[in-house]
Amino acid sequence: MLQRIQTIWTLLAVLAAVFLFITGQDVVLSDTIPVINIGAIVLVIMGALSIFSFKNRKRQILLNTISIIINALLIGVLAYWLLNLSGGIHFPEKGIEPIFPLIAVICLLIANIYIRKDERLVKSVDRLR
Repeated sequence: MLQRIQTIWTLLAVLAAVFLFITGQDVVLSDTIPVINIGAIVLVIMGALSIFSFKNRKRQILLNTISIIINALLIGVLAYWLLNLSGGIHFPEKGIEPIFPLIAVICLLIANIYIRKDERLVKSVDRLR
């Protein structure tokens, strides 16, 4: 049942991770490890797994919760990057990158609310049988 409302919210969170991957190309925290790119790829994979595990709602909630934690860590990393980023001629505006994990967290929280509603509905129908 891919047409459920929580699938739409999870898909919006995946799109936010894709936009983070696209806009996060200029974020340099370490010369050797592209932290933002790896985090964005992991978030896209976990979001896809969550979308396609619609029959197992507990797994969906777990995957979304792990994605929320990863997004919160990315928000912290990006805030650290912004605080250490110098303004000036070469980089006149600060980045928009921390907005995308924040949007993803909000979307995943809303998706978890609807998944829990589905779980309660299924349990109530099972009690009636």
